[in-house]
Amino acid sequence: MTQGAGQEPVVRTATLRDFRVPPYAQTPVPPQAQAAPPSPVPPRAPEPNPPAPGASVPPAMPPRAPAPPRPPHPGNAVVGDEQPEGYTPTERDLPVIRRGDTVQVRTVPEPRPVAEDSRGPLFVVGDVHGYLDELIAALGAQGLIDADGNWAAGNARLWFLGDFTDRGPDGIGVIDLVMRLSAEAAAAGGYCKALMGNHELLLIGAKRFADTPVNSGAGTATFQAAWLLNGGQKTDMERLQDVHLQWMSRLDAVVEEDGHLLMHSDTTAYLDYGSTIEDVNDTITAILTRNDADECWDLFRKLTKRFAFRDEGGAQAVRELLTTYGGQRVVHGHSPIPYLLGEVGTEDGEDSAGPVINGPHVYADDLAIAMDGGVTMAGKLLVVQLPLHD
Repeated sequence: MTQGAGQEPVVRTATLRDFRVPPYAQTPVPPQAQAAPPSPVPPRAPEPNPPAPGASVPPAMPPRAPAPPRPPHPGNAVVGDEQPEGYTPTERDLPVIRRGDTVQVRTVPEPRPVAEDSRGPLFVVGDVHGYLDELIAALGAQGLIDADGNWAAGNARLWFLGDFTDRGPDGIGVIDLVMRLSAEAAAAGGYCKALMGNHELLLIGAKRFADTPVNSGAGTATFQAAWLLNGGQKTDMERLQDVHLQWMSRLDAVVEEDGHLLMHSDTTAYLDYGSTIEDVNDTITAILTRNDADECWDLFRKLTKRFAFRDEGGAQAVRELLTTYGGQRVVHGHSPIPYLLGEVGTEDGEDSAGPVINGPHVYADDLAIAMDGGVTMAGKLLVVQLPLHD
């Protein structure tokens, strides 16, 4: 079994095997608490001694008004020489463009409301894929966390673009960190939030459906096999808890911040799920809530598509998304910048220097920003403040 199957902690190498991806390409949300009905007003007891005729009678007190309602209670890494049915080679799926675990959450006070005009700076984080040490270093370099790993950025806003697990050694540790920082940032007047990546869908599916066959559109497949083939780590699965699944299942897929349309995948497949950002996020949450294996697989395969913004017609694809959902630029992860630039290391690791990634890749008529720095292939885990300043 390969390291991608998660037998041992992964040593980062420059390898093409990490990025072989299938060509095709529930947590129930609790109902809102309802307000308790008002308590009925008991009838007035009759007077025991009625007044004598002609005696003066004090004016009757008006009936007591009912009490107001109470508020609600608060790339497939192929094993051996035989390819699994329904999977196709990297050369066809990912062409290289040759150009130029228990969650420790502190009890925190109620978050302070932040006025619209006092919002802090906006940061985004590319694909992490289990590389916790690299993430901590990158967040610290931007002043977002302190030496102890605690939130240190006040009212700053931080968005993760998805893909927290698989391929790297500590995906659950990454999720635990992001969940903890979310609480700490809210207490400080800022926030730390995350988007749904295709590897979150893959891990949810592997846990929920395991070896249940799904209709892949190109034969029979299973989430378990796809997860292992795409770098699933058994140590992550062993440490995966319900709280992690619930958190991942409720992540949004698309948001707009300061004119930036944030999403994980560089694909127009989001358009299949709604004509507004709210519709897309509600539809995807509903799919995961219904817990249907085939429906979840179809969602996974669509959000695994990539490279929609490259080459001729790429800028138009970005404009279609921006016209539909708003914003002036798309910011995405998913497709590693080394592949977009053709700077790909060798499979046997001879290219010890690895791809040189200095920052995000802006392309498609300057309408798209790629944020996956290729940390799994000796690239760089990117944490960047937006907007970009040339």
